[in-house]
Amino acid sequence: MLFHSATRRTFLGQGLTGLGSIALSRLLAGDLPSVLAAAPTRAAKVKRVIFLSMSGGPSHLETFDFKPKLREMHGKPMPESFTKGQQLAQLQGKALNCMGAQHDFSRHGKSGIEICNLFPHIAKHADEIAVIRSMNTKQINHDPAQGFLNTGSIIPGRPSMGSWVLYGLGSECQNLPGFVVLTSVGGGQAQPISSRQWSSGFLPGHLQGVEFQSAGDPVHYVRTPPGNTDESQKKLIQTVNRLNQIGAQQSRDPEVATRIQQYELAFRMQASVPELMDNRGESKETLELYGCKPGDGSFASNCLLARRLAERGVRFIQLYHRGWDHHGGIKQGLVDIAKLVDQGTSALLTDLKQRGLLDDTLVVWGGEFGRTPMAQGDGRDHHIKAFSIFLAGGGIKGGVVHGETDELGYDIARDPVSVHDLHATLLHLLGLDFERFTYRYQGLDQRLTGVEPASIIRPILA
Repeated sequence: MLFHSATRRTFLGQGLTGLGSIALSRLLAGDLPSVLAAAPTRAAKVKRVIFLSMSGGPSHLETFDFKPKLREMHGKPMPESFTKGQQLAQLQGKALNCMGAQHDFSRHGKSGIEICNLFPHIAKHADEIAVIRSMNTKQINHDPAQGFLNTGSIIPGRPSMGSWVLYGLGSECQNLPGFVVLTSVGGGQAQPISSRQWSSGFLPGHLQGVEFQSAGDPVHYVRTPPGNTDESQKKLIQTVNRLNQIGAQQSRDPEVATRIQQYELAFRMQASVPELMDNRGESKETLELYGCKPGDGSFASNCLLARRLAERGVRFIQLYHRGWDHHGGIKQGLVDIAKLVDQGTSALLTDLKQRGLLDDTLVVWGGEFGRTPMAQGDGRDHHIKAFSIFLAGGGIKGGVVHGETDELGYDIARDPVSVHDLHATLLHLLGLDFERFTYRYQGLDQRLTGVEPASIIRPILA
């Protein structure tokens, strides 16, 4: 009997190469999630998420949380009992005076939910949405707060929620990215949005969000260059991928597999993206519903594109609207921004419902934090103690309000909801067990919800 000696390094190297080859073959077959994530699942209520990110911090006090007492105290000193020892942003160490709601509220629907009069289109959906008035966060400045909302961590470099979802469930669309990001701007001071907000962090690189341009071609250089044919492009991609496969066997770098997949996806997108942007099949009634010209870069146009992406199986769609940072001029600023986001948000909900997509889509609307009950000149400062968001779609109980703030809208009086709770609920609705859904990194089982306690927000679930 002959025995072949092999070093431990050789054995491990050959073993890992074999596993890598299996993963690569599954990757090219479009079945990577089953290799990477044996994700604990349960019955899913929804298939996809559309997250409408109101970047800059919408004032809960002029959207979904009316405070009559605050209006009574307009211009009077804020009671020290509310703010003593509390973290403030630009108001730290300054005189603090109350600022009542700058616009009126009305009750809507059978549920009677109070919604600011600036949002008459969203108000039509009062009986379909669940408003959470008791959100809170840990970060008081925009970029870190956005990072915390997106990744569940105050540590940079963690995967975004969209990447986590794509890791756990994969994409139903082979010709478009499974995680797409769109941005629009207007209505107030526009804070920049870093691409790290849709990063895949320590998850495989192909899971990161892909930003589409809101105007013109959504992806640069997606069209076949003049003088080239689809066949010549295909042969080029095949040749490059063969070279990359050789490189993958030699380097055992998992990111080479990502590169191979991205080349393949880019080739398929040359046909799928122009079709995605062809709005000739949209009816006049649909275009009037959104109130936009498709591809004009507006939030409403992005909402229309979000519906088209949802129809095509994109798993996670995130729309940022930059313009909610109202340190000054908040009264007129809210008028301006409401005109930009109200109709598009409402149209998206209506359109999804009419097409039977809302039943298996989760729509989330909200920002990274709220605004202070105290005035900052004629504006409001950042506020992390309490703010409002709403959810709609599959698995959500419509016409409910969860949580409550104190009489001045400063702190939470009942049923606090953390960012981790929101993430746990999102994963639950997608059929993922948030406590067992992990990825091994640096010797630890990492989770979107982190190590802190998190709970599913069950009172808002149908």
